[in-house]
Amino acid sequence: MLDSNIKQQLDTYLQKIINPIEITVSTDDSPKGKELSGLAYEIAELSDKISLIERPDADVRKPSMAIGPAGEAPRVRFAGIPMGHEFTSLILALLQNGGYPAKAEQALLDQIRQLDGEMVFETFISLSCQNCPDVVQALNLIATLNPKVSSVMIDGSLFTEEAEARSVMAVPTVFLNGKTFGQGRMTLPEIVNKLDSGAEKKQAAELSSKAPYDVLIVGGGPAAASAAIYAARKGIRTGLVAERFGGQVLDTVGIENFISVKATEGPKLVANLEQHVLEYDVDLMTNQKAAKLSGSELFELELENGALLKSRSVILATGARWREMNVPGEQEYRGKGVAYCPHCDGPLFKGKRVAVIGGGNSGIEAAIDLAGIVEHVTVLEFDNTLRADEVLQRKARSMSNITIIKEALTTEVKGDGQRVTGLVYTDRTSGESKEVTLVGIFVQIGLVPNTEWLKDSDIALSPRGEIEIGTRGETSVPGIFAAGDVTTVPYKQIIIAMGSGSTAALGAFDHLIRTPLPEQAQNAA
Repeated sequence: MLDSNIKQQLDTYLQKIINPIEITVSTDDSPKGKELSGLAYEIAELSDKISLIERPDADVRKPSMAIGPAGEAPRVRFAGIPMGHEFTSLILALLQNGGYPAKAEQALLDQIRQLDGEMVFETFISLSCQNCPDVVQALNLIATLNPKVSSVMIDGSLFTEEAEARSVMAVPTVFLNGKTFGQGRMTLPEIVNKLDSGAEKKQAAELSSKAPYDVLIVGGGPAAASAAIYAARKGIRTGLVAERFGGQVLDTVGIENFISVKATEGPKLVANLEQHVLEYDVDLMTNQKAAKLSGSELFELELENGALLKSRSVILATGARWREMNVPGEQEYRGKGVAYCPHCDGPLFKGKRVAVIGGGNSGIEAAIDLAGIVEHVTVLEFDNTLRADEVLQRKARSMSNITIIKEALTTEVKGDGQRVTGLVYTDRTSGESKEVTLVGIFVQIGLVPNTEWLKDSDIALSPRGEIEIGTRGETSVPGIFAAGDVTTVPYKQIIIAMGSGSTAALGAFDHLIRTPLPEQAQNAA
């Protein structure tokens, strides 16, 4: 099952196992069962510290494999075959259960060990989902460190009946003790803080005690990373606060237009960005959401948890997010048929009828990808022409299970209370209302800037809600700069965001050297 190159790489990783571990396999006679048994056997062959136990009669999902320290009941299980994006999750589970230390801050590891209460996590994933491994790996680590916790990854495209019975229509979907815990990408700190009720208050106090920064960057995407590096290289006190590091790029599958890099994937680029940022003296604060910005000579950024950060200058790089349809039923059925990531959630709709809203590059690419999985794709485009590149349009038109409807205004998402059953649209030419029967709707209609929290500030916004900036990234408020997709800069591209981030950082530095040090900052220094 594993080719020679992968075996060689895996063998190198498995040399890092310190303590003996056991792989317990529970399979059936299905092709997938035999495939999982073969995978487990090949892994066990590579290390004398790995023992293979077969328990076909075990009362667990089949096929599945569990991993744990030798002589202990395993607390980490993979229901399905952990290949594709989840192969890394499998490797980490082997290493961490074998005593190899996790790459996380000691304070966070201690916090995990102190979590109290029996916790059973079940995470539904698809092997094509690039967001899922982060969640699986986080929960596996928690289970490895805390004996009261267990974690199982479930391939929703393999265990389809269970996924449908539990109304899983988006991945990753996490259940804790049988109840929905969360959906979508979640980081290890996010999960731990959600489980630890006292963590938020403690973090707020620690953040509020920090000395003022020279420049504080709000956001975690390419623009923010570039701004942080350029600012730190100037030798000024630099902080970066974000909900998650990486922004939209984390959700980007293929990147083929990043100059000097022929091809890469979003998560890989983000990992390189974070490593580069951390090579400099940047105070990186993630899992924090900005709530309010005020002040003049010394700005104050209030976070949702109540923390207050201060800085002489601020760079806003909060990016943008997928635009929603804003029609009845969309929010009610979000994660129950309404989705925004075809790569992640597409496999859950295998053999079914779905729609894609939007005829731009993202929409037509989504339709083409989905057409290889689902029974039929209906593309609804508001305009009378598609905006996608002609090469994509030709490909879509050549596929027999793609129907394209132009001048269609989506007006409602229909459902049975549990999941999507169809959508209603208005034919803009005739004014007639029509209904399409389907079970999935993938929304791909562009981006909206993350500026809602700035509506009551003095920062000038465009009619579309973007931050208006000048040639140096400056906003209408002296000392506040902005960069990336949140601004009026045209052409929302990674490389353009990086350039605007560096521009904003240099603009902020120029502002600082020409501005007297505020009295508050002098006292703090």
